[in-house]
This record gives sequence, C-alpha cells and structure tokens, in this order.
Amino acid sequence: MPLVEHLRELRNRLAKAVVAIVVVMIVAAFYSEQLMQFLAEPVPKCEDLANSDGGNCAIVSFNTLTSPFTTTIKVSLMAGLIVSSPVWLYQLWAFVAPGLHKHEKKYTYYFVSAAVPLFVGGAYLSYVILPVSIKVLLSLTPGGSANILSLDEVLDFTIRMVLVFGLAFELPLLLIMLNLVGIVSGRRMMGWWRGVVMGVFVFGAVATPTTDPVGMIALSGPIVVLYFVAVAFSLLNDKRRARRESQGPADDEASELDLTPEDIDPVEPVAALPEQASKDRVNGYDDVT
Repeated sequence: MPLVEHLRELRNRLAKAVVAIVVVMIVAAFYSEQLMQFLAEPVPKCEDLANSDGGNCAIVSFNTLTSPFTTTIKVSLMAGLIVSSPVWLYQLWAFVAPGLHKHEKKYTYYFVSAAVPLFVGGAYLSYVILPVSIKVLLSLTPGGSANILSLDEVLDFTIRMVLVFGLAFELPLLLIMLNLVGIVSGRRMMGWWRGVVMGVFVFGAVATPTTDPVGMIALSGPIVVLYFVAVAFSLLNDKRRARRESQGPADDEASELDLTPEDIDPVEPVAALPEQASKDRVNGYDDVT
C-alpha cells in the first residue's frame, strides 16, 4: 500500500485500541474501590494507630485532597491496559503481520504463547511474596512509632513489583529467540553461566523495591532456573540446526553461490560476412571498438 494508506490503517487501529482501553477504564472506575483493596491486600492493616506501634501493622490512608481522585484514575487506567490487552495487542499484530515472512510469523506466535504465561507467572509470584516483603520492611520500624502509608504509594509499590517480576521472567525467552535467529549459540550461553548467575542476583537485589533478601531470592532463583532451561533448549536447537545444515538446503531454500571472480578468456575475433567485408570494417564491425 502507499504511505498514506499505511498511515490511515495505523490511525484506525490506534483508534480501536484507545476505544477498548477507555471502555474498560470506565467499567473499572465503578469497581475502583474493590481494585484498590485487592492491590493493598498485602499490607497488614491496623484498626487504629495504637496497634501499629513497632511496625507490626500499618494504617493505609490518603494524604492529600486529590489523592482519592488520582488514585482512582491510576487504578482504572491500569485495569484498562491489562484487561483490554488482547484487543490492542491484536491491533498491533494486525498492523505488523502483513510485512512479516512466514517463518517470522511462526517465531512471533511462539514468542507470544510463551511470553504471556511467563509474565503472568512472574506477576503472580510477586503478589505472593509481597506480604512477606512488606512485613520485613515494617518490622524495621522502631518502637514508639506508627506506620501511616499512603495508598497511592502502596499501589505504586505493588505495581512496580509486579512489573519487575513479570518483565524479568521474559529474559530467558529473549535468549531463546536470539538463539533461534542464530545470534547466540547454546555453547556460548553455557560459557556465560557464572557471570549470568552473579548478574541475576545483583539485578534481583537492585531491581526489587524491597531491601530484604526474600524478594531478591524469590526473583533471582526462578530466573536462574529459566536461564538454564534456555541454555538446554539452545544446545538442542544448535544440534538440530547442525544436522539440518549437513543435509544441504531444503527444497524452498536457496543454495550458497560461489561468487569468487574468475579470469575471462581471450576475446575471439568475429568473422565478417561477405556482404559486410569492406575496408571500413574490422572483423565485421564498423570501427575498431
């Protein structure tokens, strides 16, 4: 299609994605209170300030006049992006897919089918360990002090943990995709294991918003396991690729061409036809060239 048609299609697909997000946001706004309670559930709540002495629990509150409104908008937007993700992801795919080759589409299907469960698994794991991490952080409160937490900060903390865990679980999948396209071999990935394990635990200590070792181990441990799964898959894929290449190209693949330059044989003279023979012609041509 011409450029104008591509831009028109992009506009239409963006409009459909935005409409889906806005519709879900409006619906989620009516259930914003339930959503806030769900996201703030990991925080051990106190009935009054007297019970929060020493950090065994906390009071969740709104600290500013506009906090209830901004928090409702934030929760509704997050719900709109998550619930409507099948719609806007399909619109994105429908815009990009016509420009992909058949094998690229196949890899994309594999990537999406594995990326979604990995992200959901990481997000679920973060929500499971959130109560432990919050209790560890609250336990650092000295005696005689109470914890009054802003609900907006609690939601930011929860969302940040979910995103960090969910995206971190995609790292092994990225390595597998790099191996499938031939950029990184399984043997090379195996040689990186010491640095990767060290780097993953450092990343787990820095990326998690908490300072306790529980969050670091909970994030780093599964990533290390998934990394070795990616290494095993890459080693098997390398063996399969080597076996396939030893059999020559497939029927639908082009064989390699030898493009080495060769010397040209001497030019053979062309005999002139009888009617072309004249003193103005050389070997049948009008000039020396």
